[in-house]
Amino acid sequence: MSRRTLLFADDHHVLYRAGTRRTVNPATRHPANPLIVPSEPWEVALAWTSVYRDPLSGRYQLWYQAYAGDRAQERSHRCVVCYAESDDGIHFEKPALDLFSFNGIERTNIVLVGSGGHSLRYANSVVVDPRAPMMGPSQSDGAPPDPSRRYKMAYFDFEKGGGRERPGLCAAFSPDGIHWTKHPELPLLPAAYGAWGEGVPFADEREDRSWTVPMSMSDGVDAMWDPERETFALYGKMWIDGPDGGMFWKHAMGRTQSRDFVGWSTPEIVCAPDDQDPPHVEFHTTPVFYYEGLYWGLNQILDRAESGGVIDIELILSRDGIDWERPFRAPFFIERSPGTSFDSGSIFSNSTPIVLDDEIRLYYGAYSQGATSADDRTHISGVGMATVPQGRLAGIAPVHRLEFPTQGGVLEGVGQITLKPLNLAGSERLLLNADAAEGAVCVEVLNREGRRVRGFSREDAVPVCGDVLAQSVAWREKSLADLAAGDYMLRLHLQRATVYALRLVGP
Repeated sequence: MSRRTLLFADDHHVLYRAGTRRTVNPATRHPANPLIVPSEPWEVALAWTSVYRDPLSGRYQLWYQAYAGDRAQERSHRCVVCYAESDDGIHFEKPALDLFSFNGIERTNIVLVGSGGHSLRYANSVVVDPRAPMMGPSQSDGAPPDPSRRYKMAYFDFEKGGGRERPGLCAAFSPDGIHWTKHPELPLLPAAYGAWGEGVPFADEREDRSWTVPMSMSDGVDAMWDPERETFALYGKMWIDGPDGGMFWKHAMGRTQSRDFVGWSTPEIVCAPDDQDPPHVEFHTTPVFYYEGLYWGLNQILDRAESGGVIDIELILSRDGIDWERPFRAPFFIERSPGTSFDSGSIFSNSTPIVLDDEIRLYYGAYSQGATSADDRTHISGVGMATVPQGRLAGIAPVHRLEFPTQGGVLEGVGQITLKPLNLAGSERLLLNADAAEGAVCVEVLNREGRRVRGFSREDAVPVCGDVLAQSVAWREKSLADLAAGDYMLRLHLQRATVYALRLVGP
């Protein structure tokens, strides 16, 4: 069966629309949150996460950062990567592994430790190579794949190479997500590390200020597989300079890419705080995932006006992964919880949502306080999960009330969306994803000149009602098979309803 899905999160498929607005659909927290809590001596604070669900077994694997700080006797164990498993994605177990001990405790669920350098190993973004099941000569680059590198992890650390220590991007590889091997030559990309307000180095200052690297990725990165370019991409922090030209002012969103997860391109800034952001707001890091033809970013909005800097999640989007839109600044897609719960202070999103038949699961780490509160023993942290129904990250809804002299009256909850011409040949059904629990959606067919097609008018349409993820679009006496060959424009008439997607289904 063939299918094509048109998402209404942006106007890519829209010719024009009237009386409507784009709207984000905030994620709903799972009632069992937090799913994972600190329970071991090495788990003072839990933050960064990555998740993978095996498509055959349904088994979940989850990696999370555990910070112990001064409680760790070994400097390399101050901030580690831990591992958990689950059959349902809700109830997780922490297996006792014989990989790394902690303060004399032999069996732990720690799967990666730091180098013990100047500062902490930080972050852990895991991506599973989607080409792994097809490993063989048919790969696009012709190189035989290495099963021991099926799981890939990106993180930040201070590594010693060439007789000196350098901060930057590091990578580790694993055949199973549990047993990891660090790449022997680290860091793969240099990172900046310094004090606020330092002057930008001159072009001939290479060795004296080796940690002052303009236009470099910082200490937080999130990995994803870019299916359009068939490469791995990292999105993460990049410092931008301040009003006086001094370095280390704010974080923006950077991007770099690699074919093999080792050789990375020169990082580039792809999105930055702008005039609509308050002066005390910046990006913490911006995980990206690809879904139904769009690149989606779970932008961590860091607000430094509050103690320690609090973080909410803003949904952003792009058609190519380079040029980004920020149409959904309010409300937040995942907002901090009220009160003093584990996620009332800072939320750390990731690039690995789990897409199921009826919902999208978004896992996250969180603090009850600011992003820099890991050393505060009084705070609460954990791993939580929020969901949205399939296809419903964002959509289009009517404005509440319209009153213009040319209308001759007031319209309430009424709007229409006219789509760009489509070739409907080979489409047997149209499935609408819409929340019309308090109204209806009627789909009308226009020809390429914008004239209505008899039998397919709004009056002929069977209204789509209710809250539906995949409701067949129908007309009382006609079907798609009755349309002559050619391009047509579909017009969606909204009455107190929000539309999220339209799926064209073929044989």
